[in-house]
Amino acid sequence: MSSSDAKITEAELENDLGPRRVYSTSPSAPSRMPAFASVLAVIAILYFGKEVLLPLAIAVLLTFALAPISSRLRKLGMPRIPAVIVTVVIAFLVLVLFGLVVAGHVAEVAQNLPAYQGNIIAKIRSLQESGTDSGIVRRLTSVVESVGRELSNAEQRPGAPGTGSRPREPLLVEIFAPSRPIETLTSLIGPLLGPIASLGLIIVVVIFMLLEREELRDRFIRLVGYGDLHRTTEAIQEAGSRVARYLLMQLVVNCAYGVPLALGLWAVGIPNPALWGMLAIVLRFVPYIGPVIATVLPLFLAFAVDPGWSLVLWVGAIFLVLELTSNNVIEPWLYGSRTGLSPLAIIVAAIFWAWLWGPVGLVLSTPLTVCLAVLGRYVPQFEFLEVVFGSDPVLDPKERLYQRLLAGDPDEATDYAEEFLEEDYLEDYYGKVAIPALLLAEKDRRRGVLTAEQMEQVFGTAITLVSNLAEIAQEEEQEEEEEEEQKEAAGRPSPPKEGNGDESELPDGRGKTVFCVGGRGPLDDASAAMLAQILQVQGAEVVAARHSDIPNRRAMSLVPKQSNAIVVCFLNEDSTRHATILVRRFKRIYPAIRVGAVLWVENQKERQPPALGEADFVATTLTSAAREALADAPPSLVTTARKIRTRRSSNKTGIAAARSGI
Repeated sequence: MSSSDAKITEAELENDLGPRRVYSTSPSAPSRMPAFASVLAVIAILYFGKEVLLPLAIAVLLTFALAPISSRLRKLGMPRIPAVIVTVVIAFLVLVLFGLVVAGHVAEVAQNLPAYQGNIIAKIRSLQESGTDSGIVRRLTSVVESVGRELSNAEQRPGAPGTGSRPREPLLVEIFAPSRPIETLTSLIGPLLGPIASLGLIIVVVIFMLLEREELRDRFIRLVGYGDLHRTTEAIQEAGSRVARYLLMQLVVNCAYGVPLALGLWAVGIPNPALWGMLAIVLRFVPYIGPVIATVLPLFLAFAVDPGWSLVLWVGAIFLVLELTSNNVIEPWLYGSRTGLSPLAIIVAAIFWAWLWGPVGLVLSTPLTVCLAVLGRYVPQFEFLEVVFGSDPVLDPKERLYQRLLAGDPDEATDYAEEFLEEDYLEDYYGKVAIPALLLAEKDRRRGVLTAEQMEQVFGTAITLVSNLAEIAQEEEQEEEEEEEQKEAAGRPSPPKEGNGDESELPDGRGKTVFCVGGRGPLDDASAAMLAQILQVQGAEVVAARHSDIPNRRAMSLVPKQSNAIVVCFLNEDSTRHATILVRRFKRIYPAIRVGAVLWVENQKERQPPALGEADFVATTLTSAAREALADAPPSLVTTARKIRTRRSSNKTGIAAARSGI
């Protein structure tokens, strides 16, 4: 094949497939190995540079969170430096005060734990006694006790065999040394130097980032995206807004959870209720794991404090009510701050950042992953990050349906259709999703990548999908009948359906009969079945047939005599000649019936359809096809003179004369 032919073929293919989506991967896409190597290098840097990068990451996230407060103070008239200092000082004073209160409560709980030892032992014994003699608890207890006796006996045995003397117990010796104030002070302050230094570094970095936020933004744009200012600016704004909104809304949700929790635990008598409420506020920043830890700790304390079981039940009820309220009321109300991450991505990110940076990485996992997802959205080299972490579908509805049709999975295809039909009508689903999915299949057939067996599978899955949606079609048909009855009773036209892109609704099909048939293949048959169901929704009687019935002349009897229209469906736009032949054939056999063809197009906007000779109508979309099939227009009585095949007759005469001469 020459290069010109290859260019023409590629141009035709691009014309058929339409504009390429951003997330589609072209055959000539560059190799992803450099990006993969870059990711591995970045992971190694993050792992080995944890001591330096972890405070910087915390500082960056705090900068995202505090930037709106600093901007608000500046809008109120406060200069830049005082606004930044006031914001940082207030924020860190709140954090330090929060930490001191938590530390004090933790010390108090640790001091009181020995007092609860008796209740814990009594409850364990009650659990043992509640089991039968052959119970699992008793068996496990006996095994543990026997192992403990053996260990104690081994410790009490003499060191040398054959001697009956008991081993001498070691004497406790206490060494007194003269006090050295400097060493004592060093031992006290030494463990605190690391956290204090990290805190000071974070404070300094946050202050300078807030002071030079615009300058840092400009430097980042010049360094990374100077060639595309629009895309880089959008990436920075989206990352900042999504992270800041996530942190703010998560804090609000956690406070709305922790404060009622502390009040509820105080009401039922749990010691240190403020501690558990504050821990719940912090731990709920850790996805999935944090809420579990925040629930287990108060439950264990209730188990230790109360000799009975009522306090445990009360605490469990409090957590149950708060979880239901938070998940079903507070979060849906406040979370216009959706992170744009899938649930699985949040879990994987939590595991990754916990392995990379420990417990602090758990808290930072979601905001950092949000930044990675934004990076993947705006930087083509890291597009896979948006695909892996993002919550938005990576396939169009039509592509998703086509994939399910290829896989022969009508159940999942039905689930997708029902989600779509919660807001739109069946006509919109078939016109915007199902027919375009069949057009994708037709394009694959024309390229030679779709076999006959696969086409039959797509047809069978599509027919099953249409059958599964029959109940929804009946509901819409009942709605249509009720609307028509109300219209007739009120004597005024009913309003058009919502979601329909046309200016007027489809005509009433009651009392009309339509015959729908596929044009050339199983995919055309599937489109004819979808059109037939839409016509049934309008109240018409519909008979659907397959393309294989057309060559058989006896199959022409399938067309009801009282039919108002015959519709032949084609997914291939280049089937104009074949459509003309079929329309002419139906027109000669049934001259009193309107006969038309549908040449489906992917673009749902109306456009001028091609002329098909004797056809009463030609449509390109589902809506126009249904409207033409249910129209009250009379059929065009076009009579074409039958051609006289003089050439074939003369040949036969010449052959007969030659034979007679022989």
